Amino acid sequence: MSVRTVAILVYDGVSLLDVAGPGEVFTEATRLGGRYDMKLVSPAGSDVTSNQGIRVAVDAAVSDVREPDIYLVPGADRYPSERVPAELADATRLPAARARRIVSICTGAFLLAAAGLLDGKRATTHWRVAGKLAAQYPTCRVEPDAIYVRDGRIYTSAGVTSGIDLALALLEEDHGVDLTREVARLLVVYMQRSGGQSQFSAPLQVPPPQSPALRTITDLVTDNPSGDHSLRALADHLHVSTRHLTRMFREELSTTPARYVEGIRFDLARALLDRGHTATQAATGAGFPSYESMRRVFAREMGLSPTAYRRRFSTAQRVSGQDHRS
Repeated sequence: MSVRTVAILVYDGVSLLDVAGPGEVFTEATRLGGRYDMKLVSPAGSDVTSNQGIRVAVDAAVSDVREPDIYLVPGADRYPSERVPAELADATRLPAARARRIVSICTGAFLLAAAGLLDGKRATTHWRVAGKLAAQYPTCRVEPDAIYVRDGRIYTSAGVTSGIDLALALLEEDHGVDLTREVARLLVVYMQRSGGQSQFSAPLQVPPPQSPALRTITDLVTDNPSGDHSLRALADHLHVSTRHLTRMFREELSTTPARYVEGIRFDLARALLDRGHTATQAATGAGFPSYESMRRVFAREMGLSPTAYRRRFSTAQRVSGQDHRS
């Protein structure tokens, strides 16, 4: 088995988490026989200081990088608000020309864009700065909600832990699902999420209600997703009309009671599938009235059936029993 070279660009102000997260994936893979050779490279080959003030020892200059299998560009806090210096853009561009795969983590997308590597490409970055990426580099087609995006040999990821998701996806490309699942288990993370998944889960996208009355209802749903949360039952709980409750949800949460309940159940179903439960068990445990109703939600939100999601992303041992529906 050949050794794959991973060259990671580091520079003053680089985010250590963007370096360490994906780096740990390749380190664990190597311990299990995956064989990756990681090198930290900087523009001039000198050591750098991270955004946490920690000194980072460097292996080589970018000019010394030959033909890396993966060229990984981490982000930094400063570059969404500051323009990437020309010398750093040049340092980003040089190894990229020779790399088989070019990868950015979080705001590392700004470095790729400054180097001209995202012109006409689809890309993502952290949701907080996706608008800035689109505004500063209008030829880049920014997908603000995606966890990671692949366009040809260029891969971009969203913030923080999505760098681990992308590294796991690259590992699966190289070595298949079995090694990837084992690395994910060692790192105590789920099998990598689909790149097309939203950066947000449904409840996180909805701010908490301000009124105590509506908070009572959302807490009721969150605490017991499988309960009777029909519109009539929720309205009766507050002693208001169904029309009034619907208006409360729309005014405060910009959604309907039914969609809020559905979002909570969807998140719980995903968690159950991630833990190895069958699709039928997840539907029952999450409170969906039937497997079919859960399947429709998964198809709409993820483009996958629950069973397909379980096959791709579960890392836990499966609960006894089989479910062959898709």
